[in-house]
Amino acid sequence: MWNETPALITGLNDKPLATMNSIYLPLDSTLMHASLRPFFGFLLALPLIASAATQAPSQHVPPVGAPAAPTLQQLPELPGVISWNTLAKVKQVKAKDRILPEFPKEITALNDKEVKLQGFMMPLEPGEKQKHFLISVNPQTCSFCLPAGPEGVVEVKTKAPVKYTFEPVVVTGKMSILKDDPMGLYYRLTEAASASAK
Repeated sequence: MWNETPALITGLNDKPLATMNSIYLPLDSTLMHASLRPFFGFLLALPLIASAATQAPSQHVPPVGAPAAPTLQQLPELPGVISWNTLAKVKQVKAKDRILPEFPKEITALNDKEVKLQGFMMPLEPGEKQKHFLISVNPQTCSFCLPAGPEGVVEVKTKAPVKYTFEPVVVTGKMSILKDDPMGLYYRLTEAASASAK
């Protein structure tokens, strides 16, 4: 009937059974009814779930030499720099089967004007230096997510590459207010360049 050894257990018809943390599972699928397979799969996962629940959450450690990731911080208002509070005054309106931005006069007055903007870079191309990136009111916390909604992000296209940094940057360029952008963006800065905060 049962022939127990440390490495192998045989079943009623001498078919091999495997052991894992005291859970015996048939290696031959004919011994296990199809409706029981999910149950046994769950039992196999229990030790993994239990060990994950008892471990302390690990913290991300950046590679040696990489700049430290920023903590979520509020950008200070700088004189001569467009405020993110101003850009956030856009409203969303339903037009037929779409949602479109509706800009107040304060924002539409910025269209085709040279402006300064401060924010955090989100690269759109590989490499240390960027000519096309997003600048946001918030630092990037996920490689796959936008750090803000469309009112808190500006697409930037620069004349010369700008070195990527986790720190806030100031750029100057020609502002475009996008009323119906296919990518859902509200703002774009073209002919941009890195600038000083003063």
